[in-house]
Amino acid sequence: MITHTSFIPAVQNLSTETGWVETRNALIHFEPMFERLSLLAKEQLSKAGLLSSVQSPNQTELLVQGSVLKIYLQEDKNIVHNEGYELSISGKTAKLKAKTEAGMFYALQTLRQLVYSSEAKIPYITVKDYPAFEWRGFMLDTSRHYYSADFIKKMIDLASFHKLNRFHWHLTDDQGWRLPVKAYEKLTEVGAWRDDPRYSWGAIKGGFYSEEEIKSVVAYARERHVIVVPEIETPGHASAILASYPELGCTGGPYAVETRYGIFKEVLCAGNDAVFSMLEKVFDTVCELFPGPYVHIGGDECPHERWEECPKCQKRIKDEGLENASELQSWITVKVSKMLEERGKIPIGWDEVLDGTEKLGLPKNVVVQSWRGVEGGIKASSLGHKVIMSPLTDGCYLDYKHFDTEEEPGMHKVTTVADSYNYSPIKPEMTKEQRENVLGGQGNIWTEVMYASKIAEYMAFPRLSAISESLWLEEEKKDFLSFAKRLIKHKQRLDRLHVLYYKGQLSAQ
Repeated sequence: MITHTSFIPAVQNLSTETGWVETRNALIHFEPMFERLSLLAKEQLSKAGLLSSVQSPNQTELLVQGSVLKIYLQEDKNIVHNEGYELSISGKTAKLKAKTEAGMFYALQTLRQLVYSSEAKIPYITVKDYPAFEWRGFMLDTSRHYYSADFIKKMIDLASFHKLNRFHWHLTDDQGWRLPVKAYEKLTEVGAWRDDPRYSWGAIKGGFYSEEEIKSVVAYARERHVIVVPEIETPGHASAILASYPELGCTGGPYAVETRYGIFKEVLCAGNDAVFSMLEKVFDTVCELFPGPYVHIGGDECPHERWEECPKCQKRIKDEGLENASELQSWITVKVSKMLEERGKIPIGWDEVLDGTEKLGLPKNVVVQSWRGVEGGIKASSLGHKVIMSPLTDGCYLDYKHFDTEEEPGMHKVTTVADSYNYSPIKPEMTKEQRENVLGGQGNIWTEVMYASKIAEYMAFPRLSAISESLWLEEEKKDFLSFAKRLIKHKQRLDRLHVLYYKGQLSAQ
């Protein structure tokens, strides 16, 4: 049973004893593999209210005034799960055990949550914990509205506090290009900026991230065991590219970085070899800045109208022995996937990458992210593809309103906290083999209606807290009423972390 500790996400196994450690001081001892993590432990626990010092193995015992909690970071190769851990607190000792640094980091987050809610009284407790899913992610769209690197770091810290481990960074779309590419400077000189239609006097809105900022975000995420997954949209949602380089479109323009939101018929010209030369350079930059194994290639919401009219695209269809424009998009997916495979990356595409693949097929290494519903994920998993489930139908879209009222910001649909909690990446109709292909899921923060980062923060929480439990906890252990009770205490932690979150009704009932 989950008790006063109020962990979110809930832990898999928990037992408590009578007693507690009453202290505001800690001394961290570490085994060599956890030396780097010990410094982060010191920082995070101290900010939570447990003033911590690090004791090096060969260092004389540090003298700390008053009662001290001794924290031991210990390697334990017998722990089965790579991200699993054990935590026990008794007497004046806290023992954190894991076989990997990732597992130890999650042990630290459990202790960190405990400290935030303890008010100097840390209860005796034993935890044995591990995640249900490998992929526990959140996506932040910084194309529709640019947010600072500092805000992104805040979101990464909050996500990792909830034991999420993937940050899907949506960097390009019709409304802005945020990635610097040395061979194509106009992508940021032109494509990163647009008119702001809220003002009549010609205000300009936008921005992009420098290489130094991107490297800083990636390093910050890596320290918190979060893999950054950059998304480069192809071949649709390309207005920012076409405004920068009109020759890459089917008509030659004129084009503009979009101020509206939706789906637009201007897309990359599939018959123009220069498009793929540009993408080669873009992916070179992506691979240099993002060392993680994944790159998202988009693939969603690409109208074929221009391709039907374009002589170059029609020639490409004929030359490649294709039947129609739908197969042309499949051809692009194959080509782009090969570019990434040659660079040692695993491509991810929205579920439209399954469309039109009857002839060419979808490369086996492409991970399919199901968003239009669960059908894409079910189909992809049956074909042997790894799958990420983030359907807009199941509580994963955090641009929707929290509650059905005109007073709430958000899109016209509603996703309650309960909806997000009840979401599961696994569907009952899946076979055992299909279930094994499901990596996990994520919450998606699309920002068309979020012109400031504080709005994005408000839209994310506490629904992202609910999603974190849906991805960490085993399905049979989930209990929304328990979550709702624990959320009361967890909101106090969010307050101390200066999070702006929704405080209203958790379900539609």
